[in-house]
Amino acid sequence: MTGREGGADIGPIGNSPVVILVRPQMAENIGTTARAMANGGLFHMRIVAPRDGWPQERAWRTASGADRILDAAQVFETVDDAVADLHHVYATCPRPRHIVKPVLTARGGAAELREATTRGLKVGLMFGPERAGLDNEDMARADALIRYPLNPAFMSLNLAQAVMIMAYEWWMAVDGTPPRELMTNETHVATKGELENFMGHLFRELDECGFLRNEQKRAGMVRNLRHFFTRGEVTEQELRTLHGVVTELANQRRNR
Repeated sequence: MTGREGGADIGPIGNSPVVILVRPQMAENIGTTARAMANGGLFHMRIVAPRDGWPQERAWRTASGADRILDAAQVFETVDDAVADLHHVYATCPRPRHIVKPVLTARGGAAELREATTRGLKVGLMFGPERAGLDNEDMARADALIRYPLNPAFMSLNLAQAVMIMAYEWWMAVDGTPPRELMTNETHVATKGELENFMGHLFRELDECGFLRNEQKRAGMVRNLRHFFTRGEVTEQELRTLHGVVTELANQRRNR
């Protein structure tokens, strides 16, 4: 409908949740929401009664290439219409309301969404208007509420930020990226043999220059140096550099 082509080559990834934007007020926020959805592998957007109608060119300008999400977005007149084909709906709730429903964190909500989708159920995430969020009638259509445990003194989020938190948790619920890893680029973590070869080089030169001349302290000093170099994951490239440092220092001492 917009006449636009291009954008990132993105599409649905498995049985992912539908993101339902209820009465969004600004096209720019819809565009940045599409960008946030794409970051977390979400694709299906439904828009309920957008204030300024749809489509809106400004949304595509702020989507940063998430055009296909906006191209495929569906528009509905009411929340009931938007959730009619879904099995479970979760609504974000920025502050406590007088409603009796389960309240989950973003992480807890993502875990339940994953569990439901693995059973082939269709689920939705509902987000309210920028100014005040969902009202009680909107939340009455939801099975559970999701509330982010943020700084209680300041919990204000824009629409795209709120969607980004859930998109991230949805993605991370099954992501296998290790929490910490060493980037070695074109080298590798040194083996014990490579490390021992360097240690031998270092201790020979330290003996020769007299640094380890105190026999009573020598064993402790050698242990301390071993602990220093084995405490982290020294790379082969770093050891080659250290070999060069020790060799150059030894050569300079001999030349003097």
